[in-house]
Amino acid sequence: MKQLDDEDAETYQVVVNIEEQYSIWLTDKDIPRGWRSVGKVGSKKECLDYIEEVWTDMRPLSLRRQMAADM
Repeated sequence: MKQLDDEDAETYQVVVNIEEQYSIWLTDKDIPRGWRSVGKVGSKKECLDYIEEVWTDMRPLSLRRQMAADM
């Protein structure tokens, strides 16, 4: 029987890519190329709550830089 997200017993880590876009990844899996851990580990909810708190500008880094240069 599939568990609901609230009942997910897996441990996750928060990862970020070079464009400063965040995601979560299971701790027992290798992090994909182009992503790195930010050091936050916990339940799915804890990791998603962390991302919600720190990822305040969802535009990719390259777009933010381009927009800043155009000003």
